Amino acid sequence: MGPENQSSVSEFLLLGLPMRPGQQRVFFTLFLGMYLTTVLGNLLIILLIRLDSRLHTPMYFFLSHLALTDVSFSSVTVPKMLMDLQTKYKSISYVGCISQMYFFIFFTDLDSFLITSMAYDRYVAICHPLHYTTVMRKELCALLVAASWVLSCASSLTHTLLLTQLSFCAANTIPHFFCDLGALLKLSCSDIFLNELVMFTVGVVVITLPFVCILVSYGYIGATILRVPSTKGICKALSTCGSHLSVVSLYYGAIFGQYLFPKGSSFIDKDIIVALMYTVVTPMLNPFIYSLRNRTIKEALGKLFSKQTGNSMGPENQSSVSEFLLLGLPMRPGQQRGFFTLFLGMYLTTVLGNLLIILLIRLDSRLHTPMYFFLSHLALTDVSFSSVTVPKMLLSMKTQDQSILYAECIAQMYFFIFFTDLDNFLLTSMAYDRYVAICHPLQYMTIMREGLCSLLVAISWILSCASALSHTLLLAQLSFCADNTIHHLFCDLGALLKLSCSDTSLNELIIFTVGVAVITLPLICILISYGRIGATILKVPSTKGICKALSTCGSHLLVVSLYYGTIIGIYFFPSSSTSSHKNIIASVMYTVVTPLFNPFIYSLRNRDMKGALEKLLNRATILSQ
Repeated sequence: MGPENQSSVSEFLLLGLPMRPGQQRVFFTLFLGMYLTTVLGNLLIILLIRLDSRLHTPMYFFLSHLALTDVSFSSVTVPKMLMDLQTKYKSISYVGCISQMYFFIFFTDLDSFLITSMAYDRYVAICHPLHYTTVMRKELCALLVAASWVLSCASSLTHTLLLTQLSFCAANTIPHFFCDLGALLKLSCSDIFLNELVMFTVGVVVITLPFVCILVSYGYIGATILRVPSTKGICKALSTCGSHLSVVSLYYGAIFGQYLFPKGSSFIDKDIIVALMYTVVTPMLNPFIYSLRNRTIKEALGKLFSKQTGNSMGPENQSSVSEFLLLGLPMRPGQQRGFFTLFLGMYLTTVLGNLLIILLIRLDSRLHTPMYFFLSHLALTDVSFSSVTVPKMLLSMKTQDQSILYAECIAQMYFFIFFTDLDNFLLTSMAYDRYVAICHPLQYMTIMREGLCSLLVAISWILSCASALSHTLLLAQLSFCADNTIHHLFCDLGALLKLSCSDTSLNELIIFTVGVAVITLPLICILISYGRIGATILKVPSTKGICKALSTCGSHLLVVSLYYGTIIGIYFFPSSSTSSHKNIIASVMYTVVTPLFNPFIYSLRNRDMKGALEKLLNRATILSQ
């Protein structure tokens, strides 16, 4: 940009939702729940369509793209809104604001084009059923989706490039919860006639024309349905487009006035409520509409979660295994009592030690800092992590019953992967916290705000859930024949894949891909953080300063070394090892030993935790006297 286009505004202030200060926590919980439902619901639809061959049709091809768009659409605005609900200073940089506006327009337009493509698909299915497979070829479907992406990109890019030519002077307050194009134009001190003209013109192309196409399609569908002689035929025809019609009504009912005439409304609160409808509510409701109103989706979901009964599956996918046998630890019969006592003691120590950490952080105001916020979540995760495997292992030692039901085995595997991944992401967040504390100490409180910490934890939960769910749903599609003996102490994913008599190439590909995302990338982030920390420490002139810097990250570095030292080989290459005993020992290390050591590492090496513990014991002594 040339000097004449320079803007004196480097950031904007988002006023957010119109609410009282006391309502922020309620709204945060509400919108966080809605966002998680949106993400998980739409990802579930994508996985169902990918896994069930009956859903490999044009309609569900478009639906999978719509689900992906809805996840992205909500992710453009909602995480920032949630962060602002937890902070007092609701700023967004100029570049961040322009980027948010670009992606918001992009996914809004993409939603519009995809819904139109789905309407055309329904028109062909009902009005020309005999020509459906000929007309709705794979090439045409791919072309419609590609055209939707290209047109959406062109539309959002046009608005963005025109907006960057404007100047913004003194006013930088946006009365909205995201960077809305109309709100930004009101703040500009340049001539916005061209922007408004393009907004109206492009609005006609990407909103009105698709809407007219949808109305025409349903006009033809309605005329065709009226010619059907039987009531049963009418109901069948309506059922094929009922879900899509509900989505169209929700989407266009909220967006039309907001997008075409953003300056026409004098009621800011009304605009925000309408924006919430199509950015939060509609993407959340779409999975319910397509699952509750769609028989094929419901059958695919039922097939997925009732695989072990074999009631809703064809013979080719039947699994003759209703339970598995866990061989457990490699030990002699006479050693069982000793191992039982040992692991029971370790498990109780893990639970009580980590719960004590959570209690100390909750009670001592000195520990209400980002580092201890993450530590409390790590302690809760460690308790849950150990509880997934150790109680079953102890029960098998005591009762000599090594069997576990199919459903229980799948559930154990899901939670094991979930808490493994959650540990990874929390350790990464803690490494980033230590990096900011040592490398940018003066900006620590500004960067590590409460909103950012909450967002990092929420993202960790979402990514862990998505990872565990993808592995579980893929595993549920496999068949297990005669062999049901698992050479492990719990239902390990790699061990289960070895028992399957189905093709596991897709599962192994996902293990490798997700392993990179949830193991390797976090480890690289941790290494980069400590590389920067090491470079900063070396610049410190005094030995005392170096010792102080090292003490702030020593505990975390020790936990990282323990955790990643055993897990990488097991998780990354689950089927490559020939030594099952070695795998079991490594598994015991990160499922039992590491969660056990964490409370000792963070209490014995941490002065604040020791001070909080002494304070708690003194208070207990005074109360008991």
